[in-house]
Amino acid sequence: MRRARRTNPIRPSVFAWHDVLSESLAGMLQRPGRSALTALGTVLGVGTFVAILGLTATTSSQIDTRFNALSATEVTIEDIGHEQSEFAGLAFPTDADARIERLNGVEHAGVFWPVRLEAEEAVRSSAVVGGGGAQNTTDVVAASPGVLAAAGARLAEGRLYDAYASDQAAPVAVIGTGVADRLGITTLETNPAIFIGNRPFTVIGIVAGTERKADLLLSVVVPRSTAERIWGTPTSGGAKMLVTTSLGAAPQIGHEAPTALRPDHPEYFKVIPPPDPKTLRGQVGDDLNRLFLLLAAICLVIGAVGIANTTLVAVLERTGEIGLRRALGARGRHITVQFLAESGALGALGGLVGTSLGVLTVVVVAVVRDWTPVVHPATAAAAPAIGLATGLVAGLYPAWRAARIQPAEALRR
Repeated sequence: MRRARRTNPIRPSVFAWHDVLSESLAGMLQRPGRSALTALGTVLGVGTFVAILGLTATTSSQIDTRFNALSATEVTIEDIGHEQSEFAGLAFPTDADARIERLNGVEHAGVFWPVRLEAEEAVRSSAVVGGGGAQNTTDVVAASPGVLAAAGARLAEGRLYDAYASDQAAPVAVIGTGVADRLGITTLETNPAIFIGNRPFTVIGIVAGTERKADLLLSVVVPRSTAERIWGTPTSGGAKMLVTTSLGAAPQIGHEAPTALRPDHPEYFKVIPPPDPKTLRGQVGDDLNRLFLLLAAICLVIGAVGIANTTLVAVLERTGEIGLRRALGARGRHITVQFLAESGALGALGGLVGTSLGVLTVVVVAVVRDWTPVVHPATAAAAPAIGLATGLVAGLYPAWRAARIQPAEALRR
């Protein structure tokens, strides 16, 4: 006689993946307003994350462009001849501008130094001492014509002095708008003059702005030869040369300039090369990334807390539904999977919407600022995944609470 096989008459409940998706979708669509508010936290967090990284990349690119355009094309050469020999005098030769401008890649070059005035040699707009507003604090700069060209001076009125005026040691001056306002000079049509001590100088131009050396706007600039004739050459250093180059030529110009200026004593000069734009960009970018990533993380945490809070409230409101499902055979892990699927789906949806809004914000800001928008593809690809992960993490505790609800207790409520 064959022994009958004993079988379990109760089949274990099965919760297939398509059931998980359908139940989760039904749970979200039953309360669309609450689902939208739940996803809003992720939208804000992920949107801020994408916008911050995109704006950081765009700003870094813009900084790199600015460095390339200005800092990377500027070389400063200092006269340190007095440190090498007490008899060196002014190390820059009289034809220093021409020597440097003959180098391949140089656009403009000029020598300048601050003129040291005596206490009674104030800058005034009148020959009468004490009249016309004495300006004891106004700086006087001796500069060859190449300095004004290298500085990118933009004129509000008049003209800059040229090589002829410099060769003739003409008593002319170019002043910045700040000095013009102090001295009460509003127009050049009346051929205004200023006085440095008792010496008159004809003002031939008013500078409204510069690309480099903004201190020229608050100075009186006179030809180098004129300053040498009146006040002599600086004997204890202070003279410098400003050189502007084409892009990429600055390091080579910095290497060749001392020998071109003084083949006999190249050690009389100290070259200050342009800063490395990649290093500066990296440092600025790292600082911005650390700061903005912290802000983005805070936004994501706030969004996760919002999702957890809303999901937990939903669990409490759906206690009856959960109890009925448990009574019909659903297990605790099935309830856990369903609520995790809902919170994960809302997080992923919020991540997608937030990614779109973040990219749109970067593009709008770049268009308004006339920049080139930069969003790394990895950022756009990772953002929805971050939203999904945020939703799953935020739904862990509510799902655990839902799985612990007992059917009898739930049905009694």
